[in-house]
Amino acid sequence: MMGPAKGERSPQVLVVDDDAGMRRALEVSFLRHGWRVECAEGAHEAFVKFRRSFHPLVVTDIRMPDMDGFSVLRQVHAWEPRTAVILLTAFGSVPDAVAAIKNNACEYLVKPVAFDELERTARRILARAEHSGKGVHLIGNSPAMLRAVQRARQVAASDADILIQAESGTGKELLARLIHQISPRSEHAFVAVNCAAFPENLLESELFGFTKGAFTGAQAAKPGKFELANGGTILLDEVGEMPIALQPKLLRALQEREFDRLGDTRPVKVDIRVIATTNRSLQQMVQRGEFRADLYYRLNVIPLYLPPLRDRPEDIPELAEYFAACYAPKSTTPSLTAEFLSRLQQHSWPGNVRELANFIRRAVTLCPDEMDFDLLEQVDRGADGSVSSDDALRPGLSLEAVERRLLEMTLTATGGNRSRAAEMLGISLRTVRNKIRGYGLPPRTRYAHD
Repeated sequence: MMGPAKGERSPQVLVVDDDAGMRRALEVSFLRHGWRVECAEGAHEAFVKFRRSFHPLVVTDIRMPDMDGFSVLRQVHAWEPRTAVILLTAFGSVPDAVAAIKNNACEYLVKPVAFDELERTARRILARAEHSGKGVHLIGNSPAMLRAVQRARQVAASDADILIQAESGTGKELLARLIHQISPRSEHAFVAVNCAAFPENLLESELFGFTKGAFTGAQAAKPGKFELANGGTILLDEVGEMPIALQPKLLRALQEREFDRLGDTRPVKVDIRVIATTNRSLQQMVQRGEFRADLYYRLNVIPLYLPPLRDRPEDIPELAEYFAACYAPKSTTPSLTAEFLSRLQQHSWPGNVRELANFIRRAVTLCPDEMDFDLLEQVDRGADGSVSSDDALRPGLSLEAVERRLLEMTLTATGGNRSRAAEMLGISLRTVRNKIRGYGLPPRTRYAHD
């Protein structure tokens, strides 16, 4: 399981756009969200600033007078392959989007772009870049982990669809990326779609795209993720969260390797490898009528499993050492004692590797000189190591009340970040949204200031 880059700082972005108004708007928006920003009004100015200092992210317009965005992309990657590039254009077209993916741009967005979408995309691709390093690998030499990786390597050469089933936080997406990396499709795009991250009415257009005028607000055509993954691999992350009404269309796309864009009458054919992941039992969902049986069998051609961390405690020391090196400030080498590592191995880690990573991050922050497991447990529970009466369980308290209070506490802890709350609770983003509405909880701004 890979982690953030060592010596983490505020993220840095280079914005390239010949439109002064757009350039300033992006600069102000990135600054407001805590980014370090440099701007350039064209490619040549951008190259001067890029060569002067490393920029992990470049956001560039495609249509510019001195050089187009694709040329910027190629030159940036020639100098620094680690840099992620987001291409923006007001002239959305499928060929441009496919070219962007094939040229290793991490994303292609059509103007006008909502800044919240751009900022989420930027943080996601930076996180992926930090995870990727020189290549994807999964840490662990336990028999259970070695079996999982061996099976993944065994099936990578085929085009058969794969279903990865594992608990949240175990590294399902990393395993999918490993399969793509060592497959014959590695030179083509790897496109990931979080099926739980989109409202039901937007997921179809995200997967299959739409034509100009397909619906109100569709001012330009936009290719879907299936189309952008042509020749490569598409990851359907948390496929169990896909609305049942959309499942027949997904089934047809898997069986025929073709689909219909919204607003179009001609089917689009694609050559793709499909990998799906889930932290839920799709078989049980089929029995409850929550997931189509035919789609389940179509996805489950090759089943893969990742073991939870509690089933491979012998991997915990190596993971802990890795995360400590990642999160420690530069020029420091944190010391993990044998006693500390032993305590880590005794913990059950319900949040799996993700929970361990967060715990080690707290450790190197709060106990930089010597890791203290007991102190960190007290920090997790409260300043004095006890649970406040407001949060305590008591006989007669309903399960609904417990669930509501836990959701409130988690949202407060994440500053209202629903995606992070979903990760911490081990449930989908859609479930978090539904429960917030169901309990009538206040908007996220309330939690951000609690």
